[in-house]
Amino acid sequence: MMLAEVGIHTVGELRAIGAVKAYVRVKAVRSRGASVNLLWSMAAGLDGRGWQEVSAEEKESLLAEVRRLRR
Repeated sequence: MMLAEVGIHTVGELRAIGAVKAYVRVKAVRSRGASVNLLWSMAAGLDGRGWQEVSAEEKESLLAEVRRLRR
């Protein structure tokens, strides 16, 4: 539902935009409703993993990319 609100309706669309850009879009619309677990879930899901499998290094890299996009 959150992804649909920002125009992302399929896995292919999510893959094309990427987890970080999708997360930034969702946060712009739902600042309170989207935690970083959404980011971890999307990034891991695109690789066929669970969000719990995202390493600390990956998390930091994803957050750094979010910060770059928000500038």
